[in-house]
Amino acid sequence: MADAAATGAARLDALTSWHADWAGLRVAVLGLGVTGFAVADTLTELGADVLVVAPSVDDDRARILDVIGARLLVHPLDSVPEELVAFAPELVVASPGFHPDHPVLEWAGASKVAVWGDIELAWRVRDKVNEAEWILVTGTNGKTTTVQLAATFLAANGLRAAPCGNIGVPVLDAVRDPGGFDVLVVELSSYQLHHLPKTGPGALHPWASVVLNVADDHLDWHGSPEAYRAAKATVYENTKVACVYNRADEATRTMVEEAEVEDGARAIGFGLDTPGPSDFGVVEGILCDRAFLDERRTAALEIITVDELEPRGLAAPHVVANILAASALVRSFGVPVGVIHDAFGDFRLDAHRIETVAVAGGIRWIDDSKATNPHAAEASLRAFRSVVWIVGGLLKGVDADALVAAHAERLRAAIVIGVDRAALVAAFRRHAPALPLFEVESDDTETVMHDAVALAAAVAEDGDTVLLAPAAASMDQFADYGDRGRRFHDAVRSMLGGEADGDTAPHASPGEG
Repeated sequence: MADAAATGAARLDALTSWHADWAGLRVAVLGLGVTGFAVADTLTELGADVLVVAPSVDDDRARILDVIGARLLVHPLDSVPEELVAFAPELVVASPGFHPDHPVLEWAGASKVAVWGDIELAWRVRDKVNEAEWILVTGTNGKTTTVQLAATFLAANGLRAAPCGNIGVPVLDAVRDPGGFDVLVVELSSYQLHHLPKTGPGALHPWASVVLNVADDHLDWHGSPEAYRAAKATVYENTKVACVYNRADEATRTMVEEAEVEDGARAIGFGLDTPGPSDFGVVEGILCDRAFLDERRTAALEIITVDELEPRGLAAPHVVANILAASALVRSFGVPVGVIHDAFGDFRLDAHRIETVAVAGGIRWIDDSKATNPHAAEASLRAFRSVVWIVGGLLKGVDADALVAAHAERLRAAIVIGVDRAALVAAFRRHAPALPLFEVESDDTETVMHDAVALAAAVAEDGDTVLLAPAAASMDQFADYGDRGRRFHDAVRSMLGGEADGDTAPHASPGEG
């Protein structure tokens, strides 16, 4: 038995190329979402024997599985299916949503069956068309914006760049694109990072990497703040050129210091303060690079000004931080600062990221439905002086007390929605007992936002911002954060009835990233 296990492990270790011998490898794929389907499609193309196991399936994907030659087992997965045991997989590839303590993953561990994620598989087969360099982006918040910025800057410099990963395009799809790419800018969630090895044939060796920030999130998945942070730190391992970290977040600096990187890799800090040598920062409203120039001890390169970013809706402090991080990543790849500056011409944030919906009667209505945790909501709140705050949803085990306490003084009122209202109401009563506080008790998806907007309109005054920054996930009452944001838009426009002023900021481009 030990010899068989050793032989199996040796075979998996040898699978480090699209052109390796994948034929007949028995692989169980957990989940049939966008990621799971990409995994199954890739493995069948490689000639593996694929069994997809999922609690529910999309009919179209199920039909395609049959066409490409993968088998499908629909099972609730509250226990290990007998059919999976009989299949005796040599490898399990888990979609990101499967918790580490899931019964199938625990069975795989006890049975000495290797478990990969889609990112490890993509890294191993990255040479199908050509071997693009990888730039890795993670963090509690700002990942998608930073990925999109970096890809935009790279493309503006004539490089074939693909934003992919947790942004919505599976990395496996980018790897298999027949046109090939020079650079993959990969957004990684903590779920995806959890499964990545730090050493061995499946370990990533990125060109550059960044942890944008770290705050407690997804604790219901990882089990503890320590486990969540450890997953995020994996992004820096084996980095070849630049480890970019947030000077305002000491945890990210520590992650870089503790990472095993390749010889010559540099630590590059970014922040909203004055940059030191090897840093990116802001000086008198100018975003600067003091890292990628020979005279960095005495000079800096100008990237763009905050005043230039303002009319594009990109001047909020946390967005400026994302711009600095993205600039650091692409400067490590040789993109000139002038190219970065000019690339802002057509760039807009995705929908539901501090997006101005309307301005009427001196009141600005802002949709930041993408603020799905307290850290993101805090960044949004800091961008405005007087706020009527629409907050609530699924808190995912995170305590919002510190957030309420930190921003109570800038609030005109708070309107609480969602299933976890009680915890938020209690926090407001502890830390802002005099604040006008309203609850939307309806759990009807069709009416929640209309009720919240009506309450906000009743209390907001000239100069206020009505801010949807829920600090919570959306799936209690909405399909996703995009659905929540769209319903906010509809409710605001319905309430205003064409009364919006003409000075609204440009709307973000479509997409939920």
